[in-house]
Amino acid sequence: MAPNTLPPHLPETRVLQFVRSGQVQRLGNVPPTRTLLALLRDDLGLTGTKEGCRSGDCGACTVVLGEADGQGGLRYRAVNSCIQLAHAAHGKALWTVEDLAEGNQPHPVQQALVQHHASQCGFCTPGFVMSLFALYQTRLGQSAHTGEPATPVTRDDALHALSGNLCRCTGYRPILDAAQTMLDVPTQTVDEAATVLKLEQVRQIDEAPEDNFVDETRATGYLHPSTLPHLLHARARFPQAQLVAGCTDVGIWVTKLQHAPTQVLDLTRVEELRHIENVAPPHQSPVAPDTAAWLSIGAAVTLTHAFDALVATRPALATFASRFAGLPVRNAGTLGGNVANGSPIGDSMPLLLALGAHVRLMQWGSASTGADTPLVSSAPQAPPLQSRELPLDQFYTGYRQTVMQPAEVLTHILVPPPGPAITPHPDTHTLNGEWLRAYKISKRFEDDISAVCLALRLVLHNGVVAEASIGVGGVAATPVRALQTQAALLGQPWTQATATQAATVLLAEFAPISDMRASAAYRRAMLAALLQRAWAESTGVAHINLEHASLTDLSQRSPSPLNGATA
Repeated sequence: MAPNTLPPHLPETRVLQFVRSGQVQRLGNVPPTRTLLALLRDDLGLTGTKEGCRSGDCGACTVVLGEADGQGGLRYRAVNSCIQLAHAAHGKALWTVEDLAEGNQPHPVQQALVQHHASQCGFCTPGFVMSLFALYQTRLGQSAHTGEPATPVTRDDALHALSGNLCRCTGYRPILDAAQTMLDVPTQTVDEAATVLKLEQVRQIDEAPEDNFVDETRATGYLHPSTLPHLLHARARFPQAQLVAGCTDVGIWVTKLQHAPTQVLDLTRVEELRHIENVAPPHQSPVAPDTAAWLSIGAAVTLTHAFDALVATRPALATFASRFAGLPVRNAGTLGGNVANGSPIGDSMPLLLALGAHVRLMQWGSASTGADTPLVSSAPQAPPLQSRELPLDQFYTGYRQTVMQPAEVLTHILVPPPGPAITPHPDTHTLNGEWLRAYKISKRFEDDISAVCLALRLVLHNGVVAEASIGVGGVAATPVRALQTQAALLGQPWTQATATQAATVLLAEFAPISDMRASAAYRRAMLAALLQRAWAESTGVAHINLEHASLTDLSQRSPSPLNGATA
């Protein structure tokens, strides 16, 4: 069977269009679960992009996607092509390692890597090149907008950009050296204006009258609606379709488990779900309507942008956000997808539980019209949409199970505003305000799944715990609140003794399993240790970060409930 030929039992799939090498590429009948990596290597013969782990962990398959930024330029995202479905590239610009050199002249990124001897076996090198290309172009774009020279790349900048790339040969130092000097090589830029024009051509083709509503009126293999009503209508008509956002988890199901749904519903192009905005508090919230607005994060917002918004109001989350995953995963995955997926080791849910977040669920139809109401583009009345909001701790019902009905879609994550920052009382020196910490324990510092995750939010009044909210992951079938530990903290002075007692409660509250990532005893012990660490950091006893700390440091400062626990 030819690579782009669908088996007879699969529905036809809409033409895939993207911009590469200055031209619009049009590919017909690309199966809905074909990965972008398979398309590049097997269908287009672009073998510079390598297959390594097939799970988004190693970065050998990294490519760069570009979208118009609304200011005449482009936004660049390095992504893992092994777990991206090919149709995710629709309407975007695409670069692979084959696209960078101009004739016999290497790209500045490539030249810098050569000069610093940053490649040995070379298998991972294309992925490093593409991650650095995204950083390179982003810096040049920023320079073009400001009229100032490009900001030099620091060591930390390079480490951030390469957080999703692994190398077994070089020890990374020469790669990092190359990253810091690539802007010193004579520049080579993308013709962004021409690329934006090509992307506009693709958009106009998508919106041609003959193509309008095609995804919602017939059973195509890959559905990618561009408006919320179209998304919900498609969901009502095809509830069996595999819903995807960033596809960083579903992509692994495809590559590792041979999961091959005949129909995929992609929400990432839905305009209403691509934004972060301030909204009124949910109806179920105890917060008064006239208080500060909540943050609404659309389900198509990437993890990168979602965490940027959370860190902007809660700077204490910066380290946790950077450790969520490697950058290519954060660039593709979405916060809404992470929450809806419901994995017990999904790192965002413990944090959102601690913050008191809500979710918005929507579906097509209404109590009076039902889900069979047709989608008519010219209808003068508003589409019949149902919406409900509920706290995140009421969302999960079991392992990867939620309260969502077959026709419902999680459309927004709603996050309360932060309280006043914690400060000492001027007279009593007791603490007042909100204290927030989120901790992740994993085998690798970054680009890894957590063994256990804990997020703690306290509101202190004159040193007494007035509110306590603790979210935990990796210890139960679902992300959960530590209700017993919360109760042990409420009304108590925030002291070393209280933290130690609460840690003892937390140690006994859950019965996690042992698996390849950690033993049950280790998970319980780490939960208790992290609670004590939160106390130490809140009071200034330990000026340390999680990544540099040791359990010995805390155990020397306070009695520990960990005595006798085994890791």
